[in-house]
Amino acid sequence: MTKNAKIFVVDDDAGFVKLASSILAAANYDVISETSSDAAMSRIEDEKPDCVLIDIMMPGKDGLELCHEIKTNKNIPALKIVIVSAKTYEFDRKRAFELGADGFINKPIDAKSFILALSEILEDNITLAFWGVRGTLPVAGERSLRYGGNTSCVSMEFVRGDFFIFDAGSGIKELSNHLLASSRANIEAKIFISHPHWDHINALPFFVPLYIQGNEFEILGAANADRSMRELISAQMDGVYFPITLKEFASRVYFRDLREETIEFGDIVVKTMLLSHPGYCLGYRIEYHGRSICYITDNELFLESDPSHNPSYVEKLADFVRGTETLITDCTYMNDEYETKVGWGHSCVSQVVDLADRAEVKNLYLFHHDPDQDDKAIDKKFKLAQAELKKRKSSTNCFAPKEGDVLRL
Repeated sequence: MTKNAKIFVVDDDAGFVKLASSILAAANYDVISETSSDAAMSRIEDEKPDCVLIDIMMPGKDGLELCHEIKTNKNIPALKIVIVSAKTYEFDRKRAFELGADGFINKPIDAKSFILALSEILEDNITLAFWGVRGTLPVAGERSLRYGGNTSCVSMEFVRGDFFIFDAGSGIKELSNHLLASSRANIEAKIFISHPHWDHINALPFFVPLYIQGNEFEILGAANADRSMRELISAQMDGVYFPITLKEFASRVYFRDLREETIEFGDIVVKTMLLSHPGYCLGYRIEYHGRSICYITDNELFLESDPSHNPSYVEKLADFVRGTETLITDCTYMNDEYETKVGWGHSCVSQVVDLADRAEVKNLYLFHHDPDQDDKAIDKKFKLAQAELKKRKSSTNCFAPKEGDVLRL
């Protein structure tokens, strides 16, 4: 729902109504407006718009009250509600979402950013960004100019403000730089750790938002027997190994131990599965409004000829990722490289392709590249994966994401 959608603007400021209506009409939206919040409800029932834009501060019925009434009115078909307000307080934003709003845009508005923000909300996009795609060790120099040299870090942002970060390899420093350059304030995010091997946690102390008051983070991941996630993160920041400890974090930081389970964050469902890798390692499946993204690293799919091959595990993993639109998965080795790396906890091209095809994955993203592979080697691996999928006549699309790639899903 984007162009030609019917938009109903409710704001007691006639000047704003005129400006917003002009911008929306120029972007090919059908526009209706009302300056009285008390009169808006009956008109919304009659007009049945696709989206209602509501100001908060209005005489009579305020915008949050109107938002709640619309969402609970059985005579009004499902529609999007976007609060457009000059109030920038975090309380008002949270309260709006609690009462059913689908988005929040701050005034004043300009044509370009307003239409872009509205389109994101109407399309209900998930913004997926790659901040590091390599594994084991960062790679510097000319060998990694195209794909980037940082280790595992991926972020997902949802239109209602939910912010998920997966792993804290050296790529999280690039994410940190991005957030600081964007002047993001009052950041709330969940950081999901797949496992505590160094290339997945060693840049967490360099994530500057952790040291800024007003931010809030929850760090989630698999406990390792007698060691909690808090203890695992704290250990690498012990004074012996690093000069800054957890006590220096100025933001609010919480820790949560995960197992194989399903957890919900509003409309977002996160499922976890233990993976085939030394120690405790979790894969994640994120489900949101009929879409899904799977983050599966690190993981070893042994060849069928190997004694360690476990058909039951492979089938369980295939069921876990089945039908997903986006599978980001460990594809560390070329097939010939894997022959000398069996038991290291990572997969080769042929097994990853088999998994994606078997599970009817829509889009396969090759991830966690070996540090000895330069850009050309990753190109070669990518082409091999595409060729094997074509040979199978698979419907799965294959991609090799680069550091800095941003997708709208």
